Amino acid sequence: MELMRYWSIVRRRWWLIAALLVVVGAVALAAYDWSPRPAFTATFRMNVGMEPVPPSGAEYVYNPLDTWQSSEYLMDDLASAVRGADYARRVASRLGEEGVNLAGRFGAATEHRALTVSVSWADGQQLARIADAAVAVLDEQAAELVGPLGTARPVLRLIDPPVVVPVGRSLKDKLNIPVRLGLALLVGVAGAFLLDYLDRSVRSGDEVEGMGIPVLSRIPRHR
Repeated sequence: MELMRYWSIVRRRWWLIAALLVVVGAVALAAYDWSPRPAFTATFRMNVGMEPVPPSGAEYVYNPLDTWQSSEYLMDDLASAVRGADYARRVASRLGEEGVNLAGRFGAATEHRALTVSVSWADGQQLARIADAAVAVLDEQAAELVGPLGTARPVLRLIDPPVVVPVGRSLKDKLNIPVRLGLALLVGVAGAFLLDYLDRSVRSGDEVEGMGIPVLSRIPRHR
């Protein structure tokens, strides 16, 4: 019975729900970008390692674990450096286009001893040149990016070369209109129940009996 009563409230205030859906849908459709700008992303992977360098003036016994741990620390530092403004400036300088702002375009992820670097740009051909310059800067200037490393030198090897692929719409863009319509539906239903709560008129015998007044007879509605 409660479900039937809830449904009757929604059916009685359907105009409010429909009005919200129409208004929100019209605004969402008007603000939606139907022709987004093309976007591309390039991703490459590099293996990161350290050359074992024995300390001067001391007897040194090579332990592979020391090199592996140093490589992992170096890779974490490189990932942070790739996301920074200094790396973006070095890549732009390598391209000979200091006016190109690459800050915030690079992303980095680490897995074991592999560093994955990604960069996004609107022009696919220019992005290929940016990715090649990014590989060269990492290969030649890794020690400068992470600061002084003593006598140790980082060793980077390109595993997967840069691959430029087009990027489609994000999940946020795809769900923009459905999410707005869903929120409008929820607000409309809540508004319908609020109006029904504030409405003091009596529409059924059950409401009369709920007020403690006995119902003597009922006149059915003629259709």
